[in-house]
Amino acid sequence: MRDFLTALCLALALEGVAYALFPGAMQRMIAAVLAMPHAHLRLFGVVAAAAGVTGVWLVRAAIVRP
Repeated sequence: MRDFLTALCLALALEGVAYALFPGAMQRMIAAVLAMPHAHLRLFGVVAAAAGVTGVWLVRAAIVRP
């Protein structure tokens, strides 16, 4: 649970930095996302989740077996 909360806080920090440094670009990105069909958003979400899980698995495997 500690690792999960740490990862969540890191994601919030990175998101905050993006909004602080590039507010105009973030507004344009949000507008583009709102215009996307639900199927595309769902596909992107599945791909992002799979990439995240794979990344965590690879990092953890490298730490356990250096």
